[in-house]
Amino acid sequence: MPRQDPGSTIWFTLTIDGESLGYFNGCEGLSSHVEVEQRQEGGNNGFVWQLPTRVSYSNIRLTRPLTPDTAKVAKWISSVQTGIKRPTAQISALRADGSLVARWGLIEVLPVSWQGPSLDPASPAVATEVLEIAHHGFTD
Repeated sequence: MPRQDPGSTIWFTLTIDGESLGYFNGCEGLSSHVEVEQRQEGGNNGFVWQLPTRVSYSNIRLTRPLTPDTAKVAKWISSVQTGIKRPTAQISALRADGSLVARWGLIEVLPVSWQGPSLDPASPAVATEVLEIAHHGFTD
């Protein structure tokens, strides 16, 4: 079995209900948090019960240099104005050769914000965009 290089470049793809929004080179916020309620049992001083109450999910921020796929993101964000439909999404992490590292399914995805590039001739940096999405949990 060939050894995989964990330091290789990773790319991310975002797919909304089967439609690709393109490749991203940054992905932050794939996380969840379980709130825990503590209950003390009468007569038992040896421990405290840790009971899960609710799970919350952080927003996910995807970043990339500006590409023609930006129009797909704008179209998706504009579709929110005509009625909220919360689709299923997938984020896939791919190696430089295109092979799959990991995939996350997301339930009821909603675009939260989009930030376009700063177009300043005094600062000739790479034009980037940031897409932030919210979701209601992970799925297969």
